[in-house]
Amino acid sequence: MALQNTHLGADTIEKMLSGGAKKIFFAGIGGISMCSLARVTQLRGHIVSGYDRTPSDITRQLAESGITVYYEADPAHVEGCHMLVYTVAMPADNPEYAAAQRAGIPCVSRADYLGYLMSGYGCRIGVSGMHGKSTTTSMLEKVFSDAGLDPTVSCGARMMSQNSTHRIGGEEYFIFEACEYMDSFLDFYPTIAIILNIEMDHVDYFHSMEQIHASFHKFLKRTGPSGIALVNCCDDDVMRAAQGYTGKLVTFGVEESEADYCADSISFQKGCARFTIRHKKTPLCSVSLHVPGAHAVCDALAAAAAAHLCGISGKDISQALASFQGLGRRMELCGAARCGAAIYSDYAHHPTEIAASLSAAAQMGYDRIFCVFQPHTYSRTSRLFHAFTDALSNMQQGEIVLAPIYSAREVNTYGVSAERLSDAIVQKGVPCRFIAQFQDIAAYLNEHGSEKDMFLIMGAGDIPKVIPYLQ
Repeated sequence: MALQNTHLGADTIEKMLSGGAKKIFFAGIGGISMCSLARVTQLRGHIVSGYDRTPSDITRQLAESGITVYYEADPAHVEGCHMLVYTVAMPADNPEYAAAQRAGIPCVSRADYLGYLMSGYGCRIGVSGMHGKSTTTSMLEKVFSDAGLDPTVSCGARMMSQNSTHRIGGEEYFIFEACEYMDSFLDFYPTIAIILNIEMDHVDYFHSMEQIHASFHKFLKRTGPSGIALVNCCDDDVMRAAQGYTGKLVTFGVEESEADYCADSISFQKGCARFTIRHKKTPLCSVSLHVPGAHAVCDALAAAAAAHLCGISGKDISQALASFQGLGRRMELCGAARCGAAIYSDYAHHPTEIAASLSAAAQMGYDRIFCVFQPHTYSRTSRLFHAFTDALSNMQQGEIVLAPIYSAREVNTYGVSAERLSDAIVQKGVPCRFIAQFQDIAAYLNEHGSEKDMFLIMGAGDIPKVIPYLQ
């Protein structure tokens, strides 16, 4: 069973950590977000250590910076600590968490602690939405960094410009990905709150669209009456969540001329968009992206609008977005397979994301696309089964290979399986097969692929482990 967020608040955590350097332990320190919290904490003068179950590039970088990282859980690791920071994905029986509870050591959830860390920054830009958060956050990092504003950034994926999930900068600008799962983003303190899109997801926590609307509305309210809500006016669910917001409401929209910030005159070259951004119908800048997909237009527009609200010029926005090279596992080129096919890795795990990624891939000039998809969580696969079927059936020039469902934090009480999903896709007339083992998936792809094909390795679980078998 997953743990809950603590919701202590920045003032309470500040009091806990006052009075000099403290020993702080991070349970799950190798996580995408947790690693950045550990580094910022260390730079603030505290003594940092943590546990993660497997070594990685992230944990090695933390160790090189002087942070002690353990790979075997042991209650002794938290002895003498003043605080333990944990992720809600961690089980409650984690030995170090349980030991801290018994010893009366304060245990603080990742989101609560992130809210505390950001509270000291002057301008805090939070990027929310079901899709595109990491890309928009990474675009904002590029624009603000290139403009010389030295932002501190916490992103949910590896930013190519930093080769890291985070950037440690000055204390004026804090740019962060605001995750909605378990209402984590309600512990944050944005001065500019962005909503890219809203739809049903995280069905193990959200049970209705009304619940989701209410959560996102509360996130907007975290800006306070002097804050800014920057919202996608082309998304009806976003606008429902924004109803009644009492701060400054600023809209953006793709080909929506009445939006405060509009992207229009859109064209594509090898899947990459070119377009004009207008502010209140006046041209602000022209943008030429070098990352594929129509969905990238909305992400770039949101990043440009937030940057412009912070005083960055259209020229600087245009130049930074033109040199943006993407981020890890977002249509990331990972070399070639033994058969010569190009290997791309993509994080898409929701039907909307899958449809967008397949559409982008279709424009990139390959003869065929072999999409290897690993469904993520039983609850999502079951609740959105027909949407997954439709999204994967959009394959126009290749075939689908399904791996077993990645269980993450769940037990399969839904009777759903990747085999059932494969059968449903085949019934739609699209070539699809289920293959249980990663080595066998790689063997099948190398047997049938060629140098003119794309292998698209897709999903939010451990499906990237297929890639070494391909090469």
